Formats: sequence, C-alpha cells, structure tokens
Amino acid sequence: MEMPIISERRTLGKGTAAMEVSALGFGVMGMNYHRGMHPDEKAMIKLAHQVVERGVTLFDTAETYGPFINEELAGKALAEFKGKIAVTTKFGFNYTGNKVNEAPAGLNSRPERIREMVEASLKRLKIDVIELLYQHRFDPKVPIEDVAGTVKDLIAEGKVKNFGLCEVGADIIRKAHAVQPITAIQSEYHLMWREVEKEVLPICKELGIGFVPYSPLNRGFLTGAINEYSSFNSGNDNRNILPRFTSEAIRSNLKIVEELNKFGRTRGITIAQAALGWLLQKASFIVPIPGTTRLSHFEENLRAAEFTFTAQEWNELEKSVANITIVGDRYPASEQKQVQS
Repeated sequence: MEMPIISERRTLGKGTAAMEVSALGFGVMGMNYHRGMHPDEKAMIKLAHQVVERGVTLFDTAETYGPFINEELAGKALAEFKGKIAVTTKFGFNYTGNKVNEAPAGLNSRPERIREMVEASLKRLKIDVIELLYQHRFDPKVPIEDVAGTVKDLIAEGKVKNFGLCEVGADIIRKAHAVQPITAIQSEYHLMWREVEKEVLPICKELGIGFVPYSPLNRGFLTGAINEYSSFNSGNDNRNILPRFTSEAIRSNLKIVEELNKFGRTRGITIAQAALGWLLQKASFIVPIPGTTRLSHFEENLRAAEFTFTAQEWNELEKSVANITIVGDRYPASEQKQVQS
C-alpha cells in the first residue's frame, strides 16, 4: 500500500496569532509517558521522523509529561526539523527540584514560573522559539490576564510565537484573548466527551481561535483494541486509575465501539478512522493530535483525513452514539481540578 501523506492544512487562530499546520497533529506524550511500557528511545525517534516524512507539522508535548522526559524526547527527535514543523508545549504546574519523575507541587502560573519554564523547555526541546505555548491548567491564584500578559511579553521577546490555553471555559478564554490573541484551545474532545460543544467551540468560532482535541481516540478506547480484560497496570499507565477504564465501564461502553464498527464496516474504514473522521468534519479549525508508538497505527489515523462522507452520514453516527449512556467519569474525583492529559 502506498505511504499516506497528509496534504490538508488547517489554520489555528487568525491575524497575528494565525498558525498553519497539518490537519492532523501528533501527540508525543504516549511515546514515553502515561501509557504503560514504551519502546526504546531509538525506536521512538525513528517513528517521529516517519511522522514528519508523512506530512505532519504539529507535535504536542508538555513539561509535566514525566516531568521533563517527554520534552527531552521531542527535542532529540525533532530538533533537526526546526523551521519545518511546530513543537508545542505547556506550563502550569509547580516543580521545585526539577527532578525527573517528581510529582508536581500543585499549580503554578505565576509570571516568574512561566519564564523559568520557558527557558528550561527551550533547552530540552533544542529550539530557539516555542511555536505555541499553552497554559496546561487554569491557576485560580493567578489572574488569567497576568498569564496572558506574561506570554505576550515572551512573544515580544521572541521566545514564544503563539499562546494557547487548555481545559478552560468561555469566560476565561474571552478575558485572556483580550490581552493576547489566542491561537488555540486544547481540551479533551471525542464521541464520548463532547462538553466543549456547549461553550468552548462556539467561542472559538466567534473569536477565530483554533481547537486542538487531545485524546481524540479516548486513550485508545475508540480504536476497538480495548476490552474488559485489558490490563493497564504495567509501567506508568494512568488508565488503571481512570473510572472510565474499569472492567465494568469498558464492558458497558463497548456499545459505542460497536456503533463505530457498524459505521466503518460498510464504508471500508476502521473504528479509529471513523472516530477521527467524525472529529475532523466538526469544524475546519479543529486539529486532533492522536498519539501512538506504532507506525501502522499512525498511518491508519492519517488516512482519516482523506474521507469524503456526507454530513448526513456523520450525523447518523453521532446520533447512534449519543443514544448510549456512557459509564464512568473521565478522571478520579480527586484529580478533576488538576488533571493531566
């Protein structure tokens, strides 16, 4: 089969905050963090190069993935492509000792912490400027106007190009955007979690802000590869503590996978491709960032950008899934306010 190349480009943001990227990005996180046992570093660097070769220009990481180890991997794998791709990263947690595997000591988006993080991330990523810098989680102790103002200063200094926010509501978006135009909002979004459709996507459309869904395949669930007997206890896989990944929840939620399979089977596409295709057609300013450690899975995802099904077909899939009651919360109650992707 011919190697898939993604040619479609989408624009996140507008005006001076506009950023053109491939219609599908790539989440680096799972290459060495949060998803159980990982292949060796050389294999992941090779995969990252293959992703670039196939036309992807948007790569997502964060200082808190590890912490630090995921940014370091991204730096080793992608620094040679400076000027050809965009590597985005995030701040917002408090690290006092700068040690690998250190748990964050709460949230911290104070201006001095943002600046400290940017300098460290630039070194780990081996780049001169961060293409898109997100606040990873809203910090109620720091006014969002101060956060946006700090990033605005960093943009003026040439250390950052664009500004983004993660998992925030419409009011916060509006306040931050008034200080520094926002390029993209990153939040979880897929057929099993559609809360952003209420307020976030409408304000993105209104203000000309891009939207980057993380976990667009619900941490692998919307690929059909997970069942009630799947184990998530190896390594540092966070799915072993997520309520939606208990055996009982998985067994019930597989009804959604069955609907995706029915939709895809008659159209010659996979379960994962159906889930990503639905997401891509929701709006032209949406750029999902699925991640994987396997080239075959990545190429499967990439082909989702090629579909030309009608809006009616996608609406029928949406309705069939919407009729199913989803079992299990996204995160444990104790982590709802400080969740990591």
